[in-house]
Amino acid sequence: MRALDFGIGLHLRKRGPRAPEEMLQTLAGYSGDVQKNREEARALMQKAGYGPDKRLAVRISTRNLAVYRDPSAILIDQLKEIGIDAELDASETAQWVPKLIKKDYTVGLNVLGTAVDDPDVAFYQNFVCSSKRNYMDYCDKDFDRMVDQQSMEADPAKRRKLAWEIDYKMQEDLARPVIYHLRAATCWQPQVKGLTMMTNSQYNGRRFEDVWLDR
Repeated sequence: MRALDFGIGLHLRKRGPRAPEEMLQTLAGYSGDVQKNREEARALMQKAGYGPDKRLAVRISTRNLAVYRDPSAILIDQLKEIGIDAELDASETAQWVPKLIKKDYTVGLNVLGTAVDDPDVAFYQNFVCSSKRNYMDYCDKDFDRMVDQQSMEADPAKRRKLAWEIDYKMQEDLARPVIYHLRAATCWQPQVKGLTMMTNSQYNGRRFEDVWLDR
């Protein structure tokens, strides 16, 4: 079994303008028919020699933080439905990235995020052949050319369509299967003034020189 890295959200159909429903429906796992998806997965497992009397045992490697462990638990539960018994292997923070880089895992779950909500950040950082953070070693020169093409496209509508096509190709190629797309919220007390929340990333707006308390 090859090393497999699952990711949590950051695909354009969720973070950017959503791809057309008819496009998503043709992707494996996105039809909405969970029972059918599981039956197809069980059939693939049986074809590989596994079944109710011979289940596959694997270890799910991840970082020992709640935001990593929680989706790992979801993944373990989902795999159980198709005959795969997974055990959680949580690594401390200092060990996690070196483990990813060395491919020291069978199945790994990682969290993805970007500083700017733009296709270039996601594609170039995680999926092109030359990226150091392409932990799956996914490499397709045609894919890289598609990424360059959308990056140079000045028309927003044309670029959006190109980004959808690139994302679609990633899903078909299993470049990095996505478990779920994380949504979060920020709360603050009414007395906090001058705070401007960013709309394009959770990593922006961390400087508080204009923030003050009205009390």
